[in-house]
This record gives sequence, structure tokens and C-alpha cells, in this order.
Amino acid sequence: MYAIVDIAGQQFKVEQGRKIFVHRLQANEGADLEFDKVMLIEKDGNVSVGSPLIEGARVAATVVSHLKGDKVIVFKKKRRKTYQKWNGHRQQFSQILIQGILGKGETLSAKTETKKSAPRKKKAESEESN
Repeated sequence: MYAIVDIAGQQFKVEQGRKIFVHRLQANEGADLEFDKVMLIEKDGNVSVGSPLIEGARVAATVVSHLKGDKVIVFKKKRRKTYQKWNGHRQQFSQILIQGILGKGETLSAKTETKKSAPRKKKAESEESN
């Protein structure tokens, strides 16, 4: 299951449990966020496309950390004019963890519940039956 979501003016393909880097968000580390600009959701081969957004769909995420990207050097030069200019820049990023992709009317607690499997037989019980 994945979704295409607009976060801070850029589109990202997100999946549950993945960490992504986005432009710096105005939220503290550990804060829970929801993004409601969902443009596409794919679930079990069924694709829902919004026009332009899917109504009621949202993506739940948690801010993991804030950090800086690699340094980018900007160098400008005009030959024979003795003009050279150096400039450096480090972009601010936020790392977020995608908690879940929620459709209309769904809650995060219902999505995170795990299916309980049948109880396993103990090793001693399985040997006795042989």
C-alpha cells in the first residue's frame, strides 16, 4: 500500500513504516502530524486517484528529527572581469516516519492493530501427537 501526498509543497510517495526527508517542518521532534493533501492511494492493486485530492484521506506521521543536508557550493564567475563569488548553503530537513495511510473515516489505532494468529503448539505437544 502506498500513497502520493503533498508535504510542504512537494509530492512524495509514502508507505507505512518508511522514513523520508522533507523540507523543515514547524513541529517539535516526536510530534504527530497528519497530511490531508493525498492525491493517490494504491491498496491491494486498487488505485484511487483524486481530482486533485482524495476527500477524507490523510497520512499520519511522526517527526523523528531535524537536521541539515549536505553543503552545496554556489560559485559564480565572469571571465576576464575579475569577478568571482563563492557561496555555500545547507538545506534544513525534517525526517519523518510514516505511521499509516488512512482512508475516509479510518483511524490510526484501527490500522495499527495486528492480526492475532492461531496459537502455536508447544514443541512437547507436537512430539506427543507423532
